[in-house]
Amino acid sequence: MTDRPRAASRRSSAVFPLLVAALVAGWGLTACSGDDGASASEEGPGVIAPGAPGEDAETLSPEEAAERVPEPGEPDAADIGYLHRMVDHHGQALQMSELALERAENDAVRGIAERITASQGPEIEVMRAWLDDRGVADGEEHGGHGDHGGDHGEHGGTGEAMPGMATPEELAELAEAEGAAFDALFLELMTRHHEGAVTMAAEVLGTTTDQTVEQLATDVIATQNAEIDRMAALA
Repeated sequence: MTDRPRAASRRSSAVFPLLVAALVAGWGLTACSGDDGASASEEGPGVIAPGAPGEDAETLSPEEAAERVPEPGEPDAADIGYLHRMVDHHGQALQMSELALERAENDAVRGIAERITASQGPEIEVMRAWLDDRGVADGEEHGGHGDHGGDHGEHGGTGEAMPGMATPEELAELAEAEGAAFDALFLELMTRHHEGAVTMAAEVLGTTTDQTVEQLATDVIATQNAEIDRMAALA
């Protein structure tokens, strides 16, 4: 059995969103303090910044917390390419999952499709927001997952192959399959699809310095490896 990349330490990616949430909460406390908050605002409310696993949290001033939140940098071409491709890659997973929700015979297979839909739909929105914030979104080529019925295996017209993608012929076969045959083909195609996503995520983790991209890729590796193991138990 081929070893798959596993999720690395998530210290920076886990602390960053919690720090942002704590910072927002700190600002909210300042805004709600009214006149009595004038003196308190000189020192500012404490903002709790979670530490890494096994480490204590820190209490920061709003100013210190603000300094810890990184500004969006110049978008990296590898990060942009990864997210554009992963939007399409996730889109095909949602397409196959929609079929499973309608056609799967085994409730456990349907449950996997539900988990994929619940996790990858929101991830697509985060990826699109990142691209849009940096002015590199392509709304027509990277539209809703319902638009992913055509050039599977390649990214939106660039001709760049994506690992694990099902071919149009395989998708057509899946759409026609029924019962246990559907379940078996779905598990085969989705396992390969997940393995491709893990490969892509591991590659970008080797180059990215963006915390959002790092968090997304780490989540892909952890979530999809777990789902691969679940599917192997059903196959």
